[in-house]
Amino acid sequence: MNSQRTLAAVVLAATAVLSGCATSNQNPGYGQQTGYQNEAASYGTIESIQVKTVQGKSNGVGAVAGGLVGALLGNQVGSGNGRAAATVAGAVAGGVVGNNVENNRNAPRDEYQISVRMDNGDYRLVNQDSVYDLRVGNRVRLIDGRLYRY
Repeated sequence: MNSQRTLAAVVLAATAVLSGCATSNQNPGYGQQTGYQNEAASYGTIESIQVKTVQGKSNGVGAVAGGLVGALLGNQVGSGNGRAAATVAGAVAGGVVGNNVENNRNAPRDEYQISVRMDNGDYRLVNQDSVYDLRVGNRVRLIDGRLYRY
């Protein structure tokens, strides 16, 4: 019964730690506009499209989370010194796996920076994760930070 309480306490602590590690994307991208307020809908013409490679950021959360999960699983195996060794081995293996998962999630990706001359004469830069069928010279509609052909 005591080991169940210990396990419950460790799981609760791990959940608290991991929930505090949530990140938000602070840089404009993936459909967000740069330098101006969102409008309901605007119209314009694409002037240029540039591809930029964006490097993801790793902060070690994957390794920590993997290590915690691995330690919890390793702690369930054996007893005495064997349990301690399994806990350490599980923490190390979980840390390696968690780090690899985080690195794959944060791999470099392409982002498209689209320059649009709006019908009112303004120029806008819109960053999107894809351009689908957008080409230079297309007439587009800007809705909530994303461009669509019309």
